[in-house]
Amino acid sequence: MAARSLKVAADKIHLLKTALKGAGCPSMQAFVTQHGNEPGYSTVKNFFGGKPIDRLNFIELSERLGLNPEGIAAVEADGKTEAGFEESPFVVGPPITKPRQFFGRERELRRLFGLIKRLPLQNAAIIGARRSGKTSLLLYLMNICTTPGAELRPGQRNDWLSQPERYCWVYVDFQDAKVQSRVGLMSCLLEGMGLAWRDGAEPSLEQFMDVVSRELRRPTVVLMDEVGAAMSRCAELDDGFWESLRALATTQTNGLLGFVLATAENPVELAKGTGHSSPFFNIFGYSAQLGPLTEDEAEDLMGAVEPVIPAEEMAWIYEKSLGWPVVLQTLVREYLMAQEELEIEWRQEAEAQIKDYSHLLERGV
Repeated sequence: MAARSLKVAADKIHLLKTALKGAGCPSMQAFVTQHGNEPGYSTVKNFFGGKPIDRLNFIELSERLGLNPEGIAAVEADGKTEAGFEESPFVVGPPITKPRQFFGRERELRRLFGLIKRLPLQNAAIIGARRSGKTSLLLYLMNICTTPGAELRPGQRNDWLSQPERYCWVYVDFQDAKVQSRVGLMSCLLEGMGLAWRDGAEPSLEQFMDVVSRELRRPTVVLMDEVGAAMSRCAELDDGFWESLRALATTQTNGLLGFVLATAENPVELAKGTGHSSPFFNIFGYSAQLGPLTEDEAEDLMGAVEPVIPAEEMAWIYEKSLGWPVVLQTLVREYLMAQEELEIEWRQEAEAQIKDYSHLLERGV
């Protein structure tokens, strides 16, 4: 059965631009106007951007440009989210939540999964500058092993753990006001572990310790994000609280409990700088220091979008980004937006958009 929608193959989009000029049209809008605004501008924009459009419109637009529809078409995959919205090919700003959109960090992943794939679970800290990708890495750790292969990129690894279904993952973001109190945080941890306060007993640190030490039966990894916020703002999370977490991790759960922290500095130095002396921050035997992506990792990221980015543009993007993921994503976004609007000059605007990341770019590669 013929596909109801078609899109231009990524390696054929350049033919559209050449054909547009050959038709004497300086822009997509001029092309639409020339043909009586049928189909409309949004359809034409999607056509030139390599996005799916109705099959009949695809054929009509191809022929108007003097191109063979069968020669430039690629059968459209679904390309939609569950809610029916088109999924962005890049993410700038929010953390990466879908594993197929996460690139690089292979060395860090090998080390981190190496610490938690056997008992006793060991503890690690992910250290990096603001916007270096710490949260995205935490979420990837939590989700990758249980994400079906059909939802990943071809060849993307998700076999880091031999029995991923046995693991429990608890994500804590200390920017969330609900976990900035002692009871709020303990309640969050218990819920994430599938445990509960004992009926009739008042929530307390002692009761929390008793429930976890007696009832935890699964390997459990607690991912703590923005730990600096907890140390500097949350007075209830004092040394006594952190010492109790250390006891759970080291002696009271038979090696079933491990912690991975995300922080801007070494946990020991963080504790000193915020007036804490708890030995909890001495149990992190491995630190993953996040730097830029390698050139190969950056090329993987840039090569995953459509339309295909020419090698010359990819080289410029990598040079300007120094391999930092958020800067790469920003520059790729600017390039793709320029292609949608048929803008030839895009680099000046792209450079303006990455000025907010000077704290990363000044660090170098």
